[in-house]
Amino acid sequence: MSAQSDRRWVVVDASGQTLGRLATRIAHVLRGKDQPTFTPNVDNGAGVIVINAAHVRVTGRKLEQKFYARHSGYPGGLRLTRLDEMLARRPDRVIRLAVRGMLPKNVLGRRALKRLRVYDGPEHRHEAQRPQTLEVGV
Repeated sequence: MSAQSDRRWVVVDASGQTLGRLATRIAHVLRGKDQPTFTPNVDNGAGVIVINAAHVRVTGRKLEQKFYARHSGYPGGLRLTRLDEMLARRPDRVIRLAVRGMLPKNVLGRRALKRLRVYDGPEHRHEAQRPQTLEVGV
């Protein structure tokens, strides 16, 4: 039996959770560091389903002061998007980028990020994986 077929899945409710603390916990589970059999060079982490991404909380003045940058590759092609605009348009991307920054920058990190599913609302379509609920401290 392969590791792919018996991989466990967990559901995390992001409503009311602080973005950074939530992303840290998600990255921890994606890497498999919550398991007693953790090995740094083996991909044995769980799949994570995040629901209610639109209701994530940030502290301080990050809504006005935090920017996400992307570049088109052309001169003058830098585009900056504020966090409040990003939460209004693509709240799933905010959580995905926060978790991506906390994963290792290698093959294992890229594989772990593929097991992250983020949804804006309370519904998800992964009932077949029989996910367990993961409590993240408030």
